[in-house]
This record gives sequence, structure tokens and C-alpha cells, in this order.
Amino acid sequence: MIRNLVGAESREASDAAESLPIFNPATGEVIEQVPLSGAQDVDAAVGAAQAAFVGWSRTSLMDRVQLMFRFKAVLEDNFGELAALVTRHHGKTLEESRGEVRRGIEVVDFACGAPTLLQGRTLRDVSGGVDQDLYRYPLGVCAGIPPFNFPVMIPLWMFPLAVVAGNTFVLKPSERTPLGGARLAELFLEAGFPPGVLNVVHGASRTVDALLSHPGVSAISFVGSAPVARYVYMQAAANGKRVQALGGAKNHMVVMPDADPALAVPAILNSAFGNAGERCLAGSVAVAVGRAADSLLDPLREAAARLVVGPGDQDGVQVGPLIRAEHRDRVAGYVEKGVAEGAELVVDGRREMSRPGFFLGPTILDRVTPRMAVGREEIFGPVLSVSRADSLDEAIAQANSSSLGNMATIFTSSGRAGREFRERVEAGMTGINVPIAQPFAFFPFSGWKGSFFGDLHVHGTDGIDFYTRKKVVVTRW
Repeated sequence: MIRNLVGAESREASDAAESLPIFNPATGEVIEQVPLSGAQDVDAAVGAAQAAFVGWSRTSLMDRVQLMFRFKAVLEDNFGELAALVTRHHGKTLEESRGEVRRGIEVVDFACGAPTLLQGRTLRDVSGGVDQDLYRYPLGVCAGIPPFNFPVMIPLWMFPLAVVAGNTFVLKPSERTPLGGARLAELFLEAGFPPGVLNVVHGASRTVDALLSHPGVSAISFVGSAPVARYVYMQAAANGKRVQALGGAKNHMVVMPDADPALAVPAILNSAFGNAGERCLAGSVAVAVGRAADSLLDPLREAAARLVVGPGDQDGVQVGPLIRAEHRDRVAGYVEKGVAEGAELVVDGRREMSRPGFFLGPTILDRVTPRMAVGREEIFGPVLSVSRADSLDEAIAQANSSSLGNMATIFTSSGRAGREFRERVEAGMTGINVPIAQPFAFFPFSGWKGSFFGDLHVHGTDGIDFYTRKKVVVTRW
């Protein structure tokens, strides 16, 4: 049974009614158990964070930054171990796990720039003999609730920025993939951070509800599905907390007739089937405009059929398993539903379901419409829907008809089409001739519509604003 971290103490959950298994998705083997902590465990973690906040918030900024530099060095020293841990209990390929860990460390890099990022503003003589200054202050205890699909990267989107700004933190890792967050906390202490600055409490919905209602928690960061993001936003806001809640996605990739197939096809495959489709930036719908379908479908079919499916730690594997058997079956159900609604099955990944583990191979459905479930709902698996549009206007309308607005991309050699798409598509992250429009750490991860609930996005300068509050001082001497 993995343990919670409360202050400096690794302890068993005292209020866990039950536990859940942690699987190796490539084999179906149970590798560990995670406790479902309750309100008492959350209260202990928050109490430790509150006690630590008194001293940590008054620790000099340069001392906090030096510890963050040490944490980055420790992460680099343990880079390979972290990547292997992600693959072991999530299932993604080692190459994908290395990419995840690298993107997480980039946020730690960004946090090391706190002496610039946390600067305020000043204006002298706003009135006769009166000066005005703006300072940033920490909020207090912040909490993070990351999803299962990036067990190292997304916690690193949260707590490094929070703690370098002077806050303390309670992390609730996903109950499906909790080993990444637990190991990050060990490395955090190894880097020299004081006990209680980062605490870890494991659990599921009961644990989340305790964090959302706890009066000692000032801010909540969440990443997950759209319905749960909405719930977290509403509950946390109702309890007076600052909230950033990242939800689901139905990302459209528009392919214009003038797109280069040699660029577009590999990019679409990467976007749709990387991470086995279990990411909120996965390209879910490829919209072929006009004659683009004639040059797109056959290469996609042939390339998808050649992708190697298997355990993520094996050389040459390109698509790993899904997280759980029930999730794999849910994704397979979407394939069946798509065919029943009139889509054409071009590549059937269900052939991989007979092997041990939670596998579903790359799947392509053609002639999908926005009225079909596969064209409208988030699937979160290796299923690519191909739809048709007569014009760029119609393609943009298809993308904008979604209630979600995380990412959209276009493949074109026309600057005019690219600019038109950039200006009109309703997605907070927009790409032109790139497979995944993922911002680097110094820009915000800025989903729109039902893909985000809140005002300030995760990481970038939005992250700094989210984890600080501003005080304006007006002086006359």
C-alpha cells in the first residue's frame, strides 16, 4: 500500500475506507494498492501545509529559487527512473514518457525565473507627494488534482510555481497512476525543501470533495474530464476558493487541399495515436476539405495499420495500452457506435484486444459527421474520425460546433487560410502545420469553452498570477 506524505512523515491513510489496485496496463498485473483517503487524512495534510506556510512564506525569494534549482537537478538525475515509472503504471511508450518528464521539468525551469516573474510595479508621484506600489503575496495552502494520463508532467505544472511563490501545497495524485506524484514528493524533500511545503494525500472522489470544502485550502488546480472540471469549479468556487479547472477536448485537425501530405499524414498519426490517444491535446477529428480526402485517406490507412502496438518498454513500440480494461472497452464501444451510426471502418484496432493487457490498436473511422457520437464526444483513445467539408468555412463551423475548445490545427500552404483559421476557430490553443499546439511552460495552457473553467490558466504568467494575490500600497511621507 502506498502512503501519504504529511509534513516529513510518510504515513498510512488513517481514514481510508478501501483501496484500489494500481495496474501495469501492458500486462494487467496488479503492482501496488492505493488508499482512498478521507477527510481526516486531508485535514492532516492541510494542517501540515498550514504550519509550514508560516515559515515558508517568509523565506527569502532567492532561497526559494535556489531550492528550485536543486529540485531541477534532482529531477534531471532521476530522469530515466521517472520515465520508466510512468511507462510502468500508465503504459505509454518510453519515448512518450521521456517527453512527459521533459515537459514537466520545463515548468520547473520557468519557476526558477521567479525573481523576475514575481516582480510588482511602482509609480511615483501619482498625486502630489504620493507614490503607489504593487506587491505580490502568496495565497496560503494550494491543492492540485492532476489526471491519470500525465502522472509526472501535470503535477509539475502545479506545485513548483505555487511553492516558489511562497505557498504550500497538497497534491492529490490520480488514484489510477499515483506513483509518479509520490516519487516527485520524495525527490522534492531530497532537494532540501522544508517538510510540509509539499504534502501528498492519495484517494478518489471522497478525497477531492474534502479538498474542495476544506476551509484551509485557498486555491484548487484540476485537470480531468469536462464534467468533473465543471463540478470542481462550481464546488470550489462556492467555497470561496480560487480555481483553475482544465476539462476535456474534441480537437479538430483541418486538412486543406493544398496541404503537403508528407507533413500532414505523420502529424495526424502522431496527434491521434500518440499516448494511445489518452491526452487532451489528441487530434480526434480530421476534417478533409474538398479534394484533400483523396490524398489523405489511403496514406493514413496504410500508416496506421503499420504502427506497432505493444508494451511501452519494448523497443520499436509506437502505441501502448490504455489505462484500464473498462476504459478500453468504453473506447471500443465508441467504434461500434460509430459504425452503427453510419461511419465507415477503415482501420480496426479492436484486433489487439485479445492480447494480455489493456490494448486497443489505432482505429480510423471515415465519413463521420458532427451528429455522430464519435464526431461529437470525447473518446480519449486511439480513434481517429475523418469527416468531410466543402470549404474552409464549413470546416471551421464543424470545429466551432463543439462545446469544447481546447485545441485545433490546420494543415495548409496558404498563409491566408492559416490566418483565417487562427482568427475564427474557437480553440484556445491553435496550430498551423503542427500536430499538437502545446504551449511551452512560459505560455499558458489556454483551453476555451467547456475545456476550461476559471480565469487564469495553468503555467506561464497566468500560473504566477493564479498563485499570488496583489496588494497595492499608497504612500505619502
